[in-house]
Amino acid sequence: MNSNISIFQLMLHAHPLVQVVLALLLIASVLSWTVIISKRALLSRTEKAAASFENRFWSGGTLGDLYENLRRGRDKSDEGLAQVFCAGYEEFTRQQGTQVDADDALASVQRQMRVAQTREIERLEGGLSMLATIGSTSPYVGLFGTVWGIMNAFIAIGNVKQATLAAVAPGIAEALIATAVGLFAAIPAVIAYNFFTSRVDRIETRFGTFAEEMTGIIERGLRGASGSRAA
Repeated sequence: MNSNISIFQLMLHAHPLVQVVLALLLIASVLSWTVIISKRALLSRTEKAAASFENRFWSGGTLGDLYENLRRGRDKSDEGLAQVFCAGYEEFTRQQGTQVDADDALASVQRQMRVAQTREIERLEGGLSMLATIGSTSPYVGLFGTVWGIMNAFIAIGNVKQATLAAVAPGIAEALIATAVGLFAAIPAVIAYNFFTSRVDRIETRFGTFAEEMTGIIERGLRGASGSRAA
C-alpha cells in the first residue's frame, strides 16, 4: 500500500513536462484497451457469422432463397461473408439477362466479390493501425519523459552543495515512472496487434476460399445459361 502511495505522490510531484508525458501515455493506454475490447468483439462476431452463413450456404437450399432471406433482413447478424455472397449473386443476376460472354460475366462477378471482400477486410482492420502506433511509439515517449526527468534531477543536484541519495532518488524515481508507464501502454498494444492481425489474415483467407467456391458455382450457372442460348 505504501508503495502505491509513494508512486502516486511521485507522479503528482513530477516535473510538469513529465506529467504531460504520463497523461499522454495513460490516454494512449485507455485508447488501446478500447480498441482491443471492441476489436475482439467484432472479430468474434464476424467469425461466428461466417460459420453460420457457411452452414446455410451448404445446407442444400437455392442461392436465390438465401439471397432473399438476407435482403429481407431475416439474418441481420450476418456480416462479412454474407456481404461477399450478396455482391457476387447480385452481379450474377444482372449478367443473366444480358448477352455478355460467360468469361466476361464471370470476371465481373469475381471483381464485385473482391471489392466486397476488400471493404469487409478494411472494416475488420480498422483500429489496428492505432494499436501499431501506440505499441511502437509509447516506449519512446516514456523514454523522453525519463530523460527529461533525470536531466532536471541532475540540474537540481548541481544547485546544492552536497548531494545525497535521499535527494537524488525521488527525481530519478519519478523519471523512471515514465518509462514504466510507456511499457504499460505499449506491451498490450503490441500483443493485441499481432493477435488481431493473425485473426484478420485467417478471416481473409476464409473469405477468399468462399469466393473461389462461389465462383465455381456461378461459372457453372453462366456456362449453362450460355449453352442454352447457343442451343
